[in-house]
Amino acid sequence: MDLLHSIVLGIIQGITEFLPISSTAHLALVPWFFRWNDPGLAFDVALHLGTLAAVLYYFWRDWANIITDFIKAICSGGFEKNPNGKLGIFIIIATIPGAFSGFVFEEQASGVLRHPVAIALSVALLGVFLFLSDRFAKKQKGISEMNLLDCLVVGVAQAFAIIPGVSRSGVTITGALLRNLKRDEAARFSFLLSAPLILGALALQSRHLEYATVVSSSFILGVLTSAIFGFLSIKYLMRYIQTKTYNVFVIYRLALAAFILLVYLGR
Repeated sequence: MDLLHSIVLGIIQGITEFLPISSTAHLALVPWFFRWNDPGLAFDVALHLGTLAAVLYYFWRDWANIITDFIKAICSGGFEKNPNGKLGIFIIIATIPGAFSGFVFEEQASGVLRHPVAIALSVALLGVFLFLSDRFAKKQKGISEMNLLDCLVVGVAQAFAIIPGVSRSGVTITGALLRNLKRDEAARFSFLLSAPLILGALALQSRHLEYATVVSSSFILGVLTSAIFGFLSIKYLMRYIQTKTYNVFVIYRLALAAFILLVYLGR
């Protein structure tokens, strides 16, 4: 792969993986817009490895507390007075629907659902749902106040992220807002939830990689750029939603959907 393409796609992946605007859609659309060749499975692994590194690094204290308290809760036989341990259980439960969806519908997601018109519809529809959830939900709960139903709603929502254009972060944030989590807490749970799903996908995909591919310049550049811009994306989104709504992302999604349709019809 051209090194410039690697850098551009790495930046796009890093920014769009955590903003609620769909990384899958952008990674499918950019080569389509510019008529680039398909970057292939190896580069997809590189991009997701970078964003996994970003979310683990940004939330490393959270992960250290979750894992430590989860183990303590198992050893003591109780999660009720252990909020971090309970959060670990919720992350595991909420990951199951998304993992199942990815396993069952992977072929459809990489086929007909990647058509530009299908992506445009998904981008627009999730934008509407994000706006409604952000506008009308009470947004008064923190992660420590989550219950099993909250966890299940977000987990089932994540199952729809297999559809290109939906956005994993967008749909999980929407689900969390519907369950009345605060804007920043919804994003935080969404980002924590991304780690096991990305890790599982990487474990499956990396079986097909060769050593020469992993040490290639394009692979390394993809990892580095997606990691750096993924970290920055998380950092500034978490700051932004402390005082702002998600409306800017809703507007972007609707504009992107319109642009996709215009380009498609123009061709």
